[in-house]
Amino acid sequence: MEKKKTGMWQYRWKDEVITAGLLLAFGFFINRGIEIRGLFMDDLYLWSCYGEQTFREFVFPTGSTRFRFIYYLAAYLELGLVGNHVTWFVPVNIVLNCAVAYTLCRFARRLSGNRIIGFICGLLYLLSRMSYYQISQVYGLMESLALWAAIGILYCLYRYINEPGQVLAWFRAANVLYFSVCFIHERYMVLLPLLFLVLLMKRNRKAREWMTPLGVFALVQIIRLVTIGTVLPAGTGGTEVAKTLNLHQAVAFALQQVLYLFGINTGESYLSALSWQESSRWIKLLVAGADVLILAVMIMFIVKVVRSKWERAAVLRNCLLFFLFIGACIACSSVTIRVEVRWVYVSMTGAWLWLAYMCGVIARPAAEKAESVHRIPDYRKTLMCTGLILGYLILMIPAETYYRRRFSNLYYWNAQQQYNSLAEQTFEKYGNGIFGKKIYILKNTYEVSDFYAETFFKVFDRDRKAEGTEVLFVDSIRDFGQVNNNMLIIREDPAFHAYQDITEAVRTLKCEPVYGYYRDGWMDESAKIRVMAGSSGIIHLQLMYPGAMEGHETVSISQNGQPEAEVEIRENITHVELEARPYDIVELDFENNFYLKDAQEQRGEKRFSMMMQITAD
Repeated sequence: MEKKKTGMWQYRWKDEVITAGLLLAFGFFINRGIEIRGLFMDDLYLWSCYGEQTFREFVFPTGSTRFRFIYYLAAYLELGLVGNHVTWFVPVNIVLNCAVAYTLCRFARRLSGNRIIGFICGLLYLLSRMSYYQISQVYGLMESLALWAAIGILYCLYRYINEPGQVLAWFRAANVLYFSVCFIHERYMVLLPLLFLVLLMKRNRKAREWMTPLGVFALVQIIRLVTIGTVLPAGTGGTEVAKTLNLHQAVAFALQQVLYLFGINTGESYLSALSWQESSRWIKLLVAGADVLILAVMIMFIVKVVRSKWERAAVLRNCLLFFLFIGACIACSSVTIRVEVRWVYVSMTGAWLWLAYMCGVIARPAAEKAESVHRIPDYRKTLMCTGLILGYLILMIPAETYYRRRFSNLYYWNAQQQYNSLAEQTFEKYGNGIFGKKIYILKNTYEVSDFYAETFFKVFDRDRKAEGTEVLFVDSIRDFGQVNNNMLIIREDPAFHAYQDITEAVRTLKCEPVYGYYRDGWMDESAKIRVMAGSSGIIHLQLMYPGAMEGHETVSISQNGQPEAEVEIRENITHVELEARPYDIVELDFENNFYLKDAQEQRGEKRFSMMMQITAD
């Protein structure tokens, strides 16, 4: 008997590992192509706070507009784990989102009594286009943790009202999660009524239990009042809910979110990836087909509930729990100035769980058929529900991937691509060699702020300083002189929301060695270069002879084929100035009557003569 139990435990353990592994693999597959290479916007500000503040100041920020110490603690740990490996943020976000998907899979399996439906719910969660923010931003950690805690509350309350007796451990766990989620994202304070609802459903008359959620809520508000001076949640984009709340608009936003649950993008493209009006006809047909399958499940569920008087009350209680959970999440996302798809993710997750519950109720046998035997699911109805949910998944895969390919329409996506490209063209190309350089960026149509310019490269430095690194915005390559090894020249590429490193091209334009002159400054006995003059037209040459002079060293210089100067080298360092028209490209020929006798190498046909540095500001 003991061996049998051990074997069953091992089988279940292996089954869970396979399920989690498949979800993890799908999570990485569906989010391929999403990357964070450089930080900007809220992510860069979060990192700057992490780099400049103490642990207490970062995790417990007093006097700000938000107090999310549980999220900030998690962010502190994540930032410490990732360090200056910026590209790790996306894999970390994917792993976390897959953990949420596995939790959802387990919950949906319990609700439906069906492993396949549970797994499909996990796949639907990962497939959803609503996950874009959780994966593509460092702040996605906050959304993932809040969603995880919210469905954790739903799970605990479901267990509390459906298990016999006063199973207070589940109710108390829900209160702990409620306290936590309020300090991950204050939006979820709206879930408070659910804690009282389950007490009514359970007919719990103990004053202590009723005081528990009230005390938790009061504690949350006291902490918020002490730390940020208000109990009202802040709105989106620096707004205040109390000032921007419009009931008519809130109702419209709520209706939008209901349509989102049925796959219909009712918002503008910059918030939803692609609006319903702009969506392809075949996508609309796929979504409509998927909604028909969902409608079929709902009809089967209603018929089952109407016919099954023995469990009607319990089913309606659970439906009320799911309905209020989804409704509360919709309500808290409707009171601000806009609706972003990422906010609908929690409501959508609740809807999938409710759908799994409906399938579980449909598959259960009638009471009169289960009085004397174990409740064995009606396999015909189980197969039917599984087929409908699988069909829904099949129809939504092309629809979701279609919208995922339109992520570039999102209001921040192109900017993220720009900063990814900036990181690729600088730090990823030159490594730590980027630190201490002057980085010239032609134009600034991307509107990089001073804060971004000062902070962006610090993220890649282990010491978080990037000492000596300076970002300068110029209108033209005429705004700086010759390109030296301490400079990088970057241009914008708006067509691809990217940057291009044009350092070598500009270096060559400013000073092109034709023969006999090398980038490290060495010159042969004969050399020719093309040099671009600066705004003054003055080209300054610094000639350096590193050997012992014999007293007859001469440099003959021609400009554009005409003799320009005959320079006698009397000292180891000699300065020469040549005149040209501003910004003209002139051709200079050098003939030296000497060479460096103890040179260790020879690169061209002739021998090394001296070194020369060119400036033309």
